[in-house]
Amino acid sequence: MTANPVLLQKKYTRIIECFAEKEKLSLDDALCLFYHSKIYRLISEGVSDLHCMSDEYLAEELVDEYKENDMVLVVISFCPGTSGLPYSMA
Repeated sequence: MTANPVLLQKKYTRIIECFAEKEKLSLDDALCLFYHSKIYRLISEGVSDLHCMSDEYLAEELVDEYKENDMVLVVISFCPGTSGLPYSMA
């Protein structure tokens, strides 16, 4: 099922804000990480009605996605307007 695009944009905003707060990130860094995540791809493609899950749950899934991969994220360094610092959630 696909959600209304306007409602999805508002949902993305709330997820990004929650994610930034949880991980003590700037909104720009959280935005960049969100748009490069599997969670974003799945929500935007309407997979498993993820858009129906709570913002808190999806933000936690986003944290888990990056922690599971134990990644030092370099994606921030090429996203305009971000801190440009490598970031690790380990």
